[in-house]
Amino acid sequence: MKKIKYLPVVLFFLGVFACKKKPADCRLPDEILEIPLSIEIQRMEKNFFEDITEENIRYNLEAFSEFSKMYFEPMEYENKEELAAGLYQIHTDPGMQELYQEVMAHFPDMKDIEQELILAFKAIKYYYPQFDPPKVYTFVSGFGSDLVVTEDLIIIGLDYYLPADHRFQPLDLPEYIAKRYERDYLVPTLVTAISSRFNKTDLRDNTLLAEMIFYGKAYHFTKTILPCTPDEYIIGYETKEIVGSYANEQMIWAHFIENELLFETNPFEIRKYTGEAPFTDEISPDAPGRIGRWLGWNIVDDYRLNNDLSLQEVMDQQNAREIFKRSGYKPR
Repeated sequence: MKKIKYLPVVLFFLGVFACKKKPADCRLPDEILEIPLSIEIQRMEKNFFEDITEENIRYNLEAFSEFSKMYFEPMEYENKEELAAGLYQIHTDPGMQELYQEVMAHFPDMKDIEQELILAFKAIKYYYPQFDPPKVYTFVSGFGSDLVVTEDLIIIGLDYYLPADHRFQPLDLPEYIAKRYERDYLVPTLVTAISSRFNKTDLRDNTLLAEMIFYGKAYHFTKTILPCTPDEYIIGYETKEIVGSYANEQMIWAHFIENELLFETNPFEIRKYTGEAPFTDEISPDAPGRIGRWLGWNIVDDYRLNNDLSLQEVMDQQNAREIFKRSGYKPR
């Protein structure tokens, strides 16, 4: 495979690209803003890290049974008494107590994230009236779990979202992934996760194109729900990576076509273009990882735009080849 040499990007293009990708007025329309909807984020870390006794832990396990069942059952204790004793030992550990205090210092309240989620949930409900907002909880996981997302609840491990330069950091995450655990990525990541319930796919199609389109639909959904959110926080690229990808889009696309990659079914080959990686070495050391997902996003954007489709019609289309065919996609 012939590798691409990325073109140098002049800083001037950063401003041009930002103007192109972010609407001048990205305020949500009144018909979304006026939808009656509210949520209250439950700060479960306060319940399990303050005034700690085994009795209080047992009480909270019962009082917040939906949270407890989802979050603590996988710990596989014999019974609730053993679970309470185990949690007491974990949460009274000096290191965990210090981590809790640091989380509370950086997240004294969740009002801003709460408001962002309310707007996101209103937008989802506008497009999908049957959508019922999940309950939202926060917790300090000891870097055991970053996010839990189901149709009924969301659990946010706030310790993962401490500042990048904080002394407490998850030890098992490479830097190119860890940089996406910032506060600004949180709500876009949650919306992308929620998109899965609306993202219909043909499970029999195991091609690279199908995987590209799946992620493309997910990112398109998130951008529709969060129109004011920069693309960087949706796909997890740095601005220079997005600018460079657009500057080299024609050559990136040529690589996929010349090497007949779209209908590749080898999972090891597919992972090279959609899996987590610091860069896509098969194309260029300067090409960001997951470049196939980025291409899929562009294809899905064109599919909707060129066919005047609703969000629901885009998400309901299971046929990746049909999406690609009707997108009329061409590199910018």
